Amino acid sequence: MQTVSVSPKYQVVIPRELRIALGIRPGQKLQALRYGDRLELIPQRSMAEARGFLRGIDAHVEREDDRI
Repeated sequence: MQTVSVSPKYQVVIPRELRIALGIRPGQKLQALRYGDRLELIPQRSMAEARGFLRGIDAHVEREDDRI
């Protein structure tokens, strides 16, 4: 685990090892989510990068008789 500091402008630097491991590039957008007392940054991916990430998932869903 690495520690980062918050600057007076509320900026943080993501450690190099994490940027490389997650493929984060300069200018890339990150989603910021709050979970209780925790902050998570999730890299946004383009649609081209996301294509096929659900390949192999079972799409069969049991439906009730009154549903289409």
